[in-house]
Amino acid sequence: MPTAKRKMSDEHKQALAEGRRLGQAVREYLEALEEHRPRRGRKRTAESVKKRLATVRERLETAKALDRVQLAQERIDLENELERMEQKVDLSAVETKFVKAAKEYSKRKGITYAAWREAGVSPEVLRKAGISRSFDPSA
Repeated sequence: MPTAKRKMSDEHKQALAEGRRLGQAVREYLEALEEHRPRRGRKRTAESVKKRLATVRERLETAKALDRVQLAQERIDLENELERMEQKVDLSAVETKFVKAAKEYSKRKGITYAAWREAGVSPEVLRKAGISRSFDPSA
């Protein structure tokens, strides 16, 4: 016996759309934080990458077959790294979206201040979003 299809109410559809919007704002911000998180070790500069790239290109001209493929990969990696370095990243746009969405998202998902901090969100951004240490997502 076939079951009748139930239609979703407009209210339910709006709630789902709002959840997707909030989730997207949070995801974009967390991904941007992850991508621009400081790495361990000595920071490479554009100048040092360019210098190494010049060396690799020079060595490619006379390299043996196996060395050539490894140098080719290093050249590709260095070119990509240099391109990323030269891109100006403006976190303010994704941060603004995050600030608008974070509190409601936290309430919907039960996410605490401590969890946001572990994810790398700064106390300043959380304060702007209205999430304090005493924030109770279930309230």
